[in-house]
Amino acid sequence: MERSEFGRLPGGEKVDAFTLRNARGVEARVIGFGGAIVSLRVPDRAGRMGDVVLGYDSLAGYLADDAYFGSLIGRYANRIRDGRFSLDGEEHALDVNNGANHLHGGRRGFHKALWTAEPDGAALRLTYTSADGEEGYPGTLHATVRYTLTDADELVIDYGATVDRATPVNLTQHTYFNLTGDPARDILGHELQLAAGHITPVDETLIPTGELRPVQGTAFDFQHPCPIGARIGGADEQLARAGGYDHNFVLRRDGDSLALAARVHDPSTGRTLEVHTTEPGIQFYSGNFLDGTTLGKDGHRYGHRCGFCLEPQHFPDSPNRPEFPPVILRPGQHYASRTVYRFGTD
Repeated sequence: MERSEFGRLPGGEKVDAFTLRNARGVEARVIGFGGAIVSLRVPDRAGRMGDVVLGYDSLAGYLADDAYFGSLIGRYANRIRDGRFSLDGEEHALDVNNGANHLHGGRRGFHKALWTAEPDGAALRLTYTSADGEEGYPGTLHATVRYTLTDADELVIDYGATVDRATPVNLTQHTYFNLTGDPARDILGHELQLAAGHITPVDETLIPTGELRPVQGTAFDFQHPCPIGARIGGADEQLARAGGYDHNFVLRRDGDSLALAARVHDPSTGRTLEVHTTEPGIQFYSGNFLDGTTLGKDGHRYGHRCGFCLEPQHFPDSPNRPEFPPVILRPGQHYASRTVYRFGTD
């Protein structure tokens, strides 16, 4: 593991970058600000290495970023309706930063935090304490995230948290992938398969209606490999509301052990990505709001659908939906979640 200075915050705090390499030459670079994955270099079918994630060359890009490139997300990933929820008889008002709703922990969520980052054996360990009342959340939360790059070309992410007062917790990672290694190309030809038979459909503000809707025979049916762009322009109310795919898929699970959630294949390079998780859902986002105005790494302007996200998580708006899997963490309990991004070639 190599450590170097990536930049300094306006207050003078140093932000370090950590480069993890495995025995096969795969390389992941992570910074302490937002715990962001800055680059991830993996081989194609000919053995050529390429960076398959979107991001920025400098800290300034991450400071100004509003697309969550590569960042850790918390205290609650995804949306909470009207930025409000009731817990143990008390109403809590959160930062509203997405229309009328709360998104990804608020304006100063975990993606805008300076995490304490240190090597931990072969892993990188990041810690952050979210104070009571931060962005409106009750209780002090101590979060730990470990990034481990294995010789099997897996990036393993382990999440942990404890609290001193009951609070919702839903942590994830918001990396944008493009398996071609060329962000000038879109991701519509990538072939996606999801281990999900249902979605949680959304209203006009992208808040779940509470329904679990079967995907069979719809534009959301990725139970077998299908190009992302095959049906993205179809006449579907859900696609119209999100401008494409920006939905939580309900994973088929047997218990809470690590299981395959998604597989993506880029036919042009042969690169594959498998996502394994302990979470009950995965948010698939097709880069609908990328519009060419964001200047990313190596001077690339990130155009429409030049990256996709697969974010393992609990369901959106779960604090207001008792019928969804529970997300409340209480004192004495330990939050634990694991995601594995496994790379290969076909």
